Amino acid sequence: MNTTAAPAPSAEPIVRKALRRPRSVRTQLLLWLITLHLAAAVLTGWFTFIAYGHLVHNALDDQMRLVAESYGGGDSQKTPRPLDADEIFEHGAIVVQIWNTDGTLRATSWPLLPVALQPRPGFSDVDAGTRSRANWRAYTVEPGTRADQPRVQVLQNEDYRKRRVLKRALLEGLPIAVLLPLTLLILWLIVSAASRSLRAVARDVASQDERSPTELSLARVPDEIAPLVTAFNNLLSRVRSAFATQRRFVQDAAHELRTPMAAIGLQIENLRAHVPAGEATDRFNQLEAGVTRAQHLIEQLLSLSRQDAPQRAMAREAIDIEVLLRESVSQLMVLADARRVDVGFEGSITPVVSAPAAELRSVFDNLIDNALRYAPEGGVVDVRLHEAEGHAVVDVLDNGPGIPESAMGRVFDRFFRVPGAAAGGSGLGLAIARTAAERNGMRIELRNRDDGPGLMARVHLPPLPG
Repeated sequence: MNTTAAPAPSAEPIVRKALRRPRSVRTQLLLWLITLHLAAAVLTGWFTFIAYGHLVHNALDDQMRLVAESYGGGDSQKTPRPLDADEIFEHGAIVVQIWNTDGTLRATSWPLLPVALQPRPGFSDVDAGTRSRANWRAYTVEPGTRADQPRVQVLQNEDYRKRRVLKRALLEGLPIAVLLPLTLLILWLIVSAASRSLRAVARDVASQDERSPTELSLARVPDEIAPLVTAFNNLLSRVRSAFATQRRFVQDAAHELRTPMAAIGLQIENLRAHVPAGEATDRFNQLEAGVTRAQHLIEQLLSLSRQDAPQRAMAREAIDIEVLLRESVSQLMVLADARRVDVGFEGSITPVVSAPAAELRSVFDNLIDNALRYAPEGGVVDVRLHEAEGHAVVDVLDNGPGIPESAMGRVFDRFFRVPGAAAGGSGLGLAIARTAAERNGMRIELRNRDDGPGLMARVHLPPLPG
């Protein structure tokens, strides 16, 4: 038996997924623009620091040279003013040293500074060797013309210079730091405004009716995506053409079949008196049932093609649902009597719905017809108009075999028939009923009955507007 453990999933795909480039154009634009602005701000700050560093150092060097020359003008009696540490390190005071010709220190403004006379005149950087603030900038005056003329050396602390440069650079970069968040906000608003047209196009696409798609307007579309929208409009045009061709074919075929099927039905009815009893009668009944089913299928196809056609504005009217249901039950009593099905109607409320009457009849006629066809001979079909969960509903109940749970999700598909169902249906009734219901703000719910065999079709009615 192999007990080798399965290798642990690699974390590399997860890392790649986390680092994957975002697919949103707006997000990509914002990331690139923010990155560029931050990089520009950093580079600007760095260049500002370098530029002001040179400027401040040159200005302070000139100041040191002037101080040194003022003490080295030949007057050996000048004595520098004593300084304290605060003046030197916090305010950048210049330390003045006066040296004798033999290399001894004659006078200094800060005796605590252990820096010797530099051998070469001019500027130099000196390390005083102290634990902190050890770096100094020194300027040594050239030897005088007289042999006994003293040497002058001035020094300034480098830490003070660096703080001065940094402070100056920060002050100059403060407007950039203040404006950067405002600039990023403006960028976000600009990108959002630019992508608003894309969202508008997406809303137009989402609002399309699959039965009658319309072209998208190019009025608010940016030039960059206008070719995409134009290509999409061309595709919609081809889809509309394909739908129209399909509808014309179904309508033409159904219309062409209605007349010969009606003639066949009439001839079969005329032949009934001439069919001998026995096996011939059984075969004749099967033929008659097949023709009847074909006629029903043709009528359903015509109804389906009308629903798939672009919907013109149909006149809505206030329909009394109780009256409409009684009419539907009365019209289908012929089928109920033929199958010896007991049909009952019960109405405890009288709701009114604003919708085209033909649409509502299509919903309830198909549901009641479906119940009559699947109820067993001698069975029962009940139509109930009542209130459930605070709104009006219509329940159509039968005591037939019901629908298996595995097929419940497909019963509204066109031409789908539950396996093992009795012959006679076309598989279009529920599809037609749902389409008409959804178009008028209603919802059809199917579920098997809890109180025995059979199916309950519940239609949730919309409230009357206003």
